[in-house]
Amino acid sequence: MRVDLFDFDLPPERIALRPASPRDAARMLVVDGSGMRDLKVRDLPGLLRAGDCLVFNDTRVIPAQLEGRRGEAKIGVTLHKRLGPRDWQVFVRNAKRVRPGDLIDFAADVQARAGERYEDGGMTLSFLGEEPLELLLERAGRMPLPPYIASKRETDARDHDDYQTMFADEPGAVAAPTAALHFTPDLLAALEQAGIRHALLTLHVGAGTFLPVKADDTLDHRMHAEWGRIEPETADRLNTIRAAGGRLIAVGTTSLRLLESATGEDGIIRPFADETRIFITPGYRFRAVDGLMTNFHLPRSTLFMLVSALMGTERMQAAYAHAIAGGYRFYSYGDSSLLLPER
Repeated sequence: MRVDLFDFDLPPERIALRPASPRDAARMLVVDGSGMRDLKVRDLPGLLRAGDCLVFNDTRVIPAQLEGRRGEAKIGVTLHKRLGPRDWQVFVRNAKRVRPGDLIDFAADVQARAGERYEDGGMTLSFLGEEPLELLLERAGRMPLPPYIASKRETDARDHDDYQTMFADEPGAVAAPTAALHFTPDLLAALEQAGIRHALLTLHVGAGTFLPVKADDTLDHRMHAEWGRIEPETADRLNTIRAAGGRLIAVGTTSLRLLESATGEDGIIRPFADETRIFITPGYRFRAVDGLMTNFHLPRSTLFMLVSALMGTERMQAAYAHAIAGGYRFYSYGDSSLLLPER
């Protein structure tokens, strides 16, 4: 399928640099069988049915961006995927100045040694010392804001809270599952009062989520891998909810991709603890989810392809045109959409 089918023009001023406050005050475009409606995230309890279940990703973003030196050369590093207790696959800025075996000095006496190079331009870094890596990153790292925000302003103290969801518990992500940034304790309580349940799974979002699709055809794009887990009791509970007629609404494309990765042709969700490279494009038959709550995505991105697979490409192009004309805020700190396909 041609990648240019998923292109659209987005004015730069539509990119949100800060989240809405309070979080559930963000706007939400509802796209369902009746058309499109402009509402707010806090309207969600009235849009779902008792017995439905929202599925959240409980990954926690780590301080995954570091600035260091190799000799006189400045080296920028973004952690991408954990390979071991002290080893990470990383993307490197000024990578030509780093050779396997070189030592990179970061802030706060943190050091790492460069290792294997990868075809995508990344490499392996092995962090030195005996301290837990999490402590080293807290000292030397900073929050990894997406490039379309970081290119417009500096990361600051507000981002340490703003770029974590209320469900963040399992450290390991280098990008936030941003659809859940809109949730507050008050909204969750209102949902529970309306009989709408929730469940948690874990998918550690990698920096590959921001990589552009460079191929002209989706068949030629290699999807990045991310590690996820669905506990056996969670899988059982979700299957029970569906069997009773409840809908599973994924909160974020990360939750959706993991649910679909764990679900067989028979529609049964199974326990999962592995990497997934699932790449969802139009023509995909959804097995697990009945809807999706998600932010607005980049043109020509794998995530816009995913929502087009769920709702139809023409329909999502129309929805995004409506959102752009209506002043919706895009991307990680932007507004939300609720997508409920007809089944």
